[in-house]
Amino acid sequence: MDPRIDKLQRISAAKRGLLCLAGGLPAEDLFPKKLLADAFVAAIQKPGSPALQYGWPEGSEGLRGWIARRLASRGAPVTPDDVIVTSGAQQALAIATTLLAPREVHVGVDAETYPGALDLFRSRGAMPTASAAASDVDWHYVVPGSSNPRGLALPPERRRALLASGKPLVVDEAYAELRFDGILDAPLLAEAPDRVYHVGTFSKTLCPGLRVGWLVVPRSAREEALRIKREDDLQAGSLGQAVLEAYLARDDYEARLVRARKTYASRAARLVRALRRELPGVFRFAEPEGGFAVFVESDLEHVDEARALSLATAAGVSFDPGSMFRADGATAPFGMRLSCSSLSGEAIDEGVRRLARVMAELRAGVRRAS
Repeated sequence: MDPRIDKLQRISAAKRGLLCLAGGLPAEDLFPKKLLADAFVAAIQKPGSPALQYGWPEGSEGLRGWIARRLASRGAPVTPDDVIVTSGAQQALAIATTLLAPREVHVGVDAETYPGALDLFRSRGAMPTASAAASDVDWHYVVPGSSNPRGLALPPERRRALLASGKPLVVDEAYAELRFDGILDAPLLAEAPDRVYHVGTFSKTLCPGLRVGWLVVPRSAREEALRIKREDDLQAGSLGQAVLEAYLARDDYEARLVRARKTYASRAARLVRALRRELPGVFRFAEPEGGFAVFVESDLEHVDEARALSLATAAGVSFDPGSMFRADGATAPFGMRLSCSSLSGEAIDEGVRRLARVMAELRAGVRRAS
């Protein structure tokens, strides 16, 4: 990432009154604070509770059982012994990458995808490439259900091509349960358990602060995955696992997902309306089918992303530059991920109005330069 952008993102995160269309933060008003507080007390007071003690690298048996049952209900042949509880989805991705990238390899990714995965792949010697040709890559990384940053479902033809490729697949289902229509396709794990590295997390559906994710690898790779996990951090935090397990025993998780989908669908619809009203002309986007954001592109040329973000920050709004999501880091076409997940109502409208003024200034500057 351009260090100027990293600095600006930190400044905008701390700026009072700034309307944040960046970052992809879950809605704080959806956090079940009272239930989590009750679960915390129950977890630490339960006789013999593991909440404050060391645990095993694979994680809590009860939590692994809950995850396995949920995947099995979708058709995946998963048992609790197949699940490794991780410190968020990022660690699950890191373990999978370590297993698949012992040397320089090429990873097939979408035209835009999760920046944390792109950075991770590069750091491990794996070169991400936006190529649909199976022969060009050693394995694939895909975000089905609701992609990041576009919020679109995995097209059936793309799913068929991935399964037909015969290549290992790292499947990141971070947003899969937040598809607005509630449709939850069978995981790719159900059809190719011998080569799918399945990643999941509670960060988007519940809250990120617990830092609880999971990984299911082909059974032939499980022992090596556990070795990597053990050497990395011994185990995911016992307290977070215990609180989560106690919470899941008390709340209706499905009802919570329904509420979350409704909230995010409403906010996405409001963002789309505001964009159509305030950013017509050279800006284009596809309506998201799920997730937290809309990815907007423009035919504007020679736009300095750092300058654009600096102007936006000064105007009291933020966005995620498009180059962050591209395997080659391209700044053209100019793009922005706009997250509506942590804003609501008038805040979304006002954020887009501020952004529109910044874009008008940029367009005027581009015309003068040409």
